[in-house]
Amino acid sequence: MLSKLLWPVLFLGMLAGCQQQDNSLGETTSSIIDGRKIYRHSEDGKPTSLDPIKASTVYSNMMAVNIFDTLYAYKYLQRPYELKPNLAADFPQVSDDGLVYTIQLKPGNSFTDHPAFKDGIGRNVTASDFVYSILRSFDPLNGGTGAWLWQGKIVGIDEWKTNGANYDQPPSGLLAVDDLTIRITLTQPYPQLVYTLAMGFSGITPREVVETLGQEFGSRPIGSGPFVLDSFDADVAYLSKNPGYRQETLDIYAEGYLPERHAGLGLESLHGKTPPFIDQLEVHFIKENASRWNSFTKGNEIQYTTVPKDKQNTVLVSADPITLHPLIEDNYHSSYGMEAGFVYHGFNMLDPVFGQTGDPQHDARSKALRCAIRKAHNWDQKNRAFYFGLGSVFPGIIPPSVPEFNAELSMESVSLDIPGALDLLAEHNWNDQNLPDFEYHVTGSVLQKQFFEQMRGFLNKINYPTNKIKYQPYPSFGNFNKAVKNRQAPFFFMAWTLDYPDAENTLQLFYGPNQTPGSNNFNYQNPEFDQLYEASSVMLPSPERTALYQQMNQMVIDDCVVISGLSRKKINLWHKNVITYPDREIVGGYHLKYVDVK
Repeated sequence: MLSKLLWPVLFLGMLAGCQQQDNSLGETTSSIIDGRKIYRHSEDGKPTSLDPIKASTVYSNMMAVNIFDTLYAYKYLQRPYELKPNLAADFPQVSDDGLVYTIQLKPGNSFTDHPAFKDGIGRNVTASDFVYSILRSFDPLNGGTGAWLWQGKIVGIDEWKTNGANYDQPPSGLLAVDDLTIRITLTQPYPQLVYTLAMGFSGITPREVVETLGQEFGSRPIGSGPFVLDSFDADVAYLSKNPGYRQETLDIYAEGYLPERHAGLGLESLHGKTPPFIDQLEVHFIKENASRWNSFTKGNEIQYTTVPKDKQNTVLVSADPITLHPLIEDNYHSSYGMEAGFVYHGFNMLDPVFGQTGDPQHDARSKALRCAIRKAHNWDQKNRAFYFGLGSVFPGIIPPSVPEFNAELSMESVSLDIPGALDLLAEHNWNDQNLPDFEYHVTGSVLQKQFFEQMRGFLNKINYPTNKIKYQPYPSFGNFNKAVKNRQAPFFFMAWTLDYPDAENTLQLFYGPNQTPGSNNFNYQNPEFDQLYEASSVMLPSPERTALYQQMNQMVIDDCVVISGLSRKKINLWHKNVITYPDREIVGGYHLKYVDVK
């Protein structure tokens, strides 16, 4: 914890910003202009596309679920996360064998107006729109990134793609029985199916608008969600309240409201009202930490931010327990919690040096090298240096945010062990003369360069020559991700945000058939792992399934495929004239339709 003697110095700059907000609360910070309620949100990155089939980042997904409808969503305040019907009238009727899902839509929902519709008036959303929207992910012409969710799982969908992707002849496993009834037939039980129908990838799109706009649909989307896009560029998106959005009152108690967690935020005032509550939503994409922080503390610009890493030492008095500085508590509302995901370093198991070739002698030496590098990794130091000690370090790939997490698992794989690393290298005849070049691939930034410098220091501890440790930055995440998908990165630093609260979502990252360009960036191939994954993937939650999950987790640990992991604890701040409970995790952008201002 920082000495209290440092606080006057550290807070000089920030105090002015806080006082400015305090002095200007009211007139200049008003979010009600000419009777219109305006909320200014911020994100530390920008969406690559607003087309839901390309909603593969938290930023794109957040926008997609506010412009488009999904069949299901998450309860606003419930933790652990819990699904609820959204555009669907209820949860699916499921056949006894778990293969056929029948879903009814709520009637009377319509797309927003667009010239592509008859007379320019948005028509009703139908079951056929859902079928069309899922099929779009499998159309090779669209470049969708979400097909992995349903690939091989819906009867006939892969053959539909192979046979020419004819939307007028949908596969037998994906049918609109009538305007309000959807029938999905699976190739095998898929307990996570309903989760996928709450993701931005499943956002419902109107065929005539997509075909009219073509590629422009990604920047000029039309949906049936709570907001309508007015304009969008690299800096900001402006959205208006959808006047035709269905009238459903908010029951905060059914949504998971708990006084001990949510009291004092004004959420009680929302009970019984019909969302969305604001007239205009602005989402500002501000990647640079200082700019975002300055905009937030001015008091008359953005009204929400996560606390950047370089500001945590000025916002926090204590990390354990989390205690905010009185100036922060006086000026802002706050919430904090562990992310539904984790950061990790990964090896490409198809790399000829660090991966597996099938030659037993080579594979034993490369495994020893990977394990030695993992033993040199100092997670405690990384946590202190970059996460103010707020992160939770855990072994393997099942993070603390899912119910299958095992708090009793040995911490050996995330513990610093320099002597053990040196012994392992010596045992397999690695030395400073024959150690291979170590390339650290990542999106280029000042912060990522700092991560690299720390990694280089770790490797120096096990006598890895400095001239062999090389920084390989990319100008954007897109370029970096492309290199990973093209198997050009032998070692990479990434984060994974869970799509749904089930450890299957992280285990599938290591499933052999999901190799790049799929979600298995590690290109890990282990027949025993794949067999267990396939067995568990058709099982409902149970102690038996959790036991299989734990076996797979241990296999990945034993093979030294990944240096993992750390789940970050994020701090959210928002102005006191905003009524919200923000969540960037699994709930994602769904919370924005419940924001109100005063």
